[in-house]
Amino acid sequence: MDTATVAAFLAVDLLLIFTPGADWAYAITAGLRDRSVVPAVAGLIAGYAGYTLLAVAGLVVIVASSATVLTVLTVAGAGYLVWLGWGVVRAPVAPSAAASTSGGEAAVGSASAWQVALKGAGTSGLNPKALLLYFALFPQFIDSASDWPVAAQTGLLGTLHMTACAVVYLGVGVLARTVLKARPSAARVVTRASGAMMILIGGFLLVEQVMEQLGG
Repeated sequence: MDTATVAAFLAVDLLLIFTPGADWAYAITAGLRDRSVVPAVAGLIAGYAGYTLLAVAGLVVIVASSATVLTVLTVAGAGYLVWLGWGVVRAPVAPSAAASTSGGEAAVGSASAWQVALKGAGTSGLNPKALLLYFALFPQFIDSASDWPVAAQTGLLGTLHMTACAVVYLGVGVLARTVLKARPSAARVVTRASGAMMILIGGFLLVEQVMEQLGG
């Protein structure tokens, strides 16, 4: 792939990544709640890794051609965001709560890290923004006449996206923890706001799908 194409993709990709959404909300929540933001970000990246593998295998094109499959994925993702957001709003956790855990709870923390990563994978894997990125954006930067195989081009774009996500989401989570570490009340507000953002995004997508079905 030529440098201009890669640069153009990164410009659009970073614009999408820097737009606050479900991934941001999850990274912020993890930064305020967990001992480390790494498991949450690793989970988010794992979700995108799954999409990248599907794209490299060429399955994304097949899925994108089915309106039914896209609708099911969108509804599933919206429902998951609402469920996840409601859990955050109902039980926000301030940084002080995570900091007060004792060393005897290390085993619980280890198990929780896997749960956090799994939820992160679900958040990004069912994120409608991922559907837009892989199903609509990627094909615009793939050149079938290039010396690079289509699978290699797709793999490169996916790798660039995952790397950018890792850097940005780690920064978001660490920044949230650093700025709000000594402000438990403000942290609870931000956590609830993050959960509310997930609910709003999911609710909007569900309503949009209902309207499309009624209009169709």
